[in-house]
Amino acid sequence: QVQLVESGGGLVQAGGSLRLSCAASRSSFVLTSMGWYRQAPGKQRELVASITSGGVTNYADSVKGRFIITRDNAKNTVYLQMNSLKPEDIAVYYCNARLSTILRTYDYWGQGTQVTVSS
Repeated sequence: QVQLVESGGGLVQAGGSLRLSCAASRSSFVLTSMGWYRQAPGKQRELVASITSGGVTNYADSVKGRFIITRDNAKNTVYLQMNSLKPEDIAVYYCNARLSTILRTYDYWGQGTQVTVSS
């Protein structure tokens, strides 16, 4: 089991910045990847950004150039720096930790943190 504790959401004006944090209860070296997903009202949950244990990153096209995902392995924490926020970024953001084994893949989720952008 992996517990994930998120923080950093809130209300910001369009063009502003927020930083989300997600602390994992297990060493991030063990986890295959960590990342952030978001779910806006009436929409499906979508990948925002992810980072592998080796540091390879992946971003949704809609956030490329604006969001940066990093991880601090010493703190078992992943961060999402969100810049130039837009109203279309409004959603609940969920931290994800993925553990892949030979037999199966396990996905763990945080409780979610609300991000609201005022226009």
